[in-house]
Amino acid sequence: MRGWNGKMTILRDLSMLWSLFHILILFMLLYRSRYSRNKTFLLTGIIMGPLILLNVVGLAIYGAELMGKVFILTCTLPSLLFFLYMSRDKKGKFFFTFCLADTVALWIIAVTNIMDFYLGGQQYILMFVGRLVLFPLVEWGAARRIRKPYRELQESVIGGWGLFAGMTALYYILLAVVANFPVVITKRPQELPAFVLILLLMPMTYATILVAMYRQLLLHRKQQSGRILQEQKNTLEAQLDNQQNIRKMKHDMKGYTATLSGLLAAGKTQEAAEYLAGMDKKMDALSGQFCANPYINATLASYDRKMEEISAVCRMDIQIGEEELPYMDLCRILADGLENALDALKELEEDRREVSVHMRYHREYLLIRIKNRCMDSLHVAWGEEVPTSKTEPGHGFGLPAIREAAERLDGDMCCYTENGYFLLDVMVKI
Repeated sequence: MRGWNGKMTILRDLSMLWSLFHILILFMLLYRSRYSRNKTFLLTGIIMGPLILLNVVGLAIYGAELMGKVFILTCTLPSLLFFLYMSRDKKGKFFFTFCLADTVALWIIAVTNIMDFYLGGQQYILMFVGRLVLFPLVEWGAARRIRKPYRELQESVIGGWGLFAGMTALYYILLAVVANFPVVITKRPQELPAFVLILLLMPMTYATILVAMYRQLLLHRKQQSGRILQEQKNTLEAQLDNQQNIRKMKHDMKGYTATLSGLLAAGKTQEAAEYLAGMDKKMDALSGQFCANPYINATLASYDRKMEEISAVCRMDIQIGEEELPYMDLCRILADGLENALDALKELEEDRREVSVHMRYHREYLLIRIKNRCMDSLHVAWGEEVPTSKTEPGHGFGLPAIREAAERLDGDMCCYTENGYFLLDVMVKI
């Protein structure tokens, strides 16, 4: 009989090893590591592998009741600290993802434990089979239905994660405490109905949270579509303005030609050369020709005219050619950055309105810098968290969208204030 119980205990221990291993898989399906995939898997195996084995050995030696009480200390907290270091996301985003994966896993463990105790005669067979099936099933659903929109949510939704993270953390603590204190729930049958209600309530609460987040995602997509349509509108307006400028230049060419012919006829070649250089510069200004890429040029030309309307000095140093570029994302970066600059300059006196745009290559990266005067009260330190709303005139709105576009191009962005200027630096891989 003792041998039979020993064999059954092995099933319990194997089911726990299986559960801990699949908690990792579920979490790694959802979270975003700051390292490459290979490095993430290597570091996870080095740290989490021994940690899981130690907990399974503790289960075999000390039993499920004791290990259930100290599991938060022996597994949850160490894994939380490790993945917090590994994760690209911090604060609410990370804690919500971590608690979501852990709570779902704890829910499966609790349900299979109760089913085995009351329906399986505590032989651990039903527990083992249940966990063997439920964990892959949940992971399949997460990979097929949740992972892609959830990753998009992490990139697009900035606020609101802290509240959801707090709810999931409380659910995790509630499940862990009710299931194991003062003794395991199977030894407290009078409290089982309340525990079952908690188990039923948890999926409904998570479904509500995910639906709310999905609605935020739909709103974000709608805003993105609106921004793209606005950029297309600006591009078309810039093209129409360019055509009008070209017609104006054709009309003015007669006058330019007459003046140039007169200077040459009088033998004033130096004055003619200077006049010709002035004509060339004026033509470039009229046509808004800042670079060879028509889409980027249209965006720059559009904002150059807007800066001129508020009497702002606008300098463009664009060192790109006719090469193929991801113009949709680059135009979005330029448009959002220059829109912020435009709003900031409107708050200043006319003699302080100044902005510059620089674009150049450095090895395999394209560097973009938008630099504008700003309010003296605005202070943003280098490396500080990107503002999510306009806490100061002209800056904050659109910065998360710029970072999102930069990250989509395997790049990054930073912004800071320096000597009365606001600087936005963006680096994207080309």
